[in-house]
Amino acid sequence: MSLVTLLPFIVLIGAMFLMTRSAKKKQQQAASMRNEMQPGSGVRTIGGMYATVKEVNEDSVLLDAGPGVDLLFAKNAIGAVLSDDEYNRIVHGAEHDLDADGSVVPDDASSLTETDEPAADASSDASDDKPLDLGKKDVAAEPSDKPAEAKADEADEADEAEPKKTDGESDAK
Repeated sequence: MSLVTLLPFIVLIGAMFLMTRSAKKKQQQAASMRNEMQPGSGVRTIGGMYATVKEVNEDSVLLDAGPGVDLLFAKNAIGAVLSDDEYNRIVHGAEHDLDADGSVVPDDASSLTETDEPAADASSDASDDKPLDLGKKDVAAEPSDKPAEAKADEADEADEAEPKKTDGESDAK
């Protein structure tokens, strides 16, 4: 056999070797991280639960998830061991690295709608405005010179000019 026919097989075997080597390296790092766990350190499980390590055994870990809540997990179920700062930031919302100027971003959009005018001026302007005319006219609200009886007579005359339609009849020819 020539080298050209064996080259694809050699490349395939080399790629498989490199992939298994990197996977084995990641597994060893995860195992060493789990073995370095100590009581009091914050962890995240593979299910996404954050807790504090209470006790470490050979194959299991006792976690404190809250006051009076102790959970027993397998060591393999621990996804990450977190630093104290990161654990406090995630669980308690404590921020140690705030901006130097102390500016805080609001949780809502109220700061986007504020104007430079005081709130009392803005509310008095809104009460002085007339209702917006959206183009629709209400027949009852439309002022006219004719009394209501004359309008009713006009409506009766219009009805007499056109014969009334019953169900099933239409203007289509």
